Amino acid sequence: MLQIKGFVFNFASENTYVIYNQNKNAWLIDPGNSNDQETKAIKNFIREKELNIEKIVLTHAHIDHILGLQWASDTFKVPVFMHKEDKEVLDMLQISGMRFGMELEHIHADIRYIDENDELELDGEKFKIYHVPGHSPGSVVYHHEKQNFIISGDVLFEGSIGRTDLFKGNYEQLIEGIKTKLFILDPETKVFSGHGNPTSIGFEKAYNPFFR
Repeated sequence: MLQIKGFVFNFASENTYVIYNQNKNAWLIDPGNSNDQETKAIKNFIREKELNIEKIVLTHAHIDHILGLQWASDTFKVPVFMHKEDKEVLDMLQISGMRFGMELEHIHADIRYIDENDELELDGEKFKIYHVPGHSPGSVVYHHEKQNFIISGDVLFEGSIGRTDLFKGNYEQLIEGIKTKLFILDPETKVFSGHGNPTSIGFEKAYNPFFR
């Protein structure tokens, strides 16, 4: 049985997640910790639960989702998994930081590229990967069928969708991807988004104003 712990970090109130199991093996998803207090919060949780971080997993590479990525890579010394189409976004981190008054260095980490036909496993628990661009070119959603949940990043939110006015954003592409890849899932599928509260596929199909 997988457990999910969420943290709300940085200027964008971004959701960072730790997914872990009874063996104390874990993934760190979208490390957005941006200061000592936020880093301490996630370090303390991992220490208290005695977790072994096996992978760092990104839904996409926008600045608010990777402010803690260099720290996480240096601390846990494990691969970082992301879609290749967001490499250009990752490489823009310094420029993005300047827009927010931050001096950030280029990320140095063991980057592994994933694609839609791949699967990632946590002790045999399989996650399907859906490439759903439109918010960013390499946005991906991780689907755990067994426990009926997805980690959607900034693709789908409670009552909303990801912004499409950013670099290589595409509104029509995002809407189509959500309809054809996410809205075909079980309506009871729980959605853990990159910002805001958890929701469900069924709720968003019924009430999300972008799909009425």
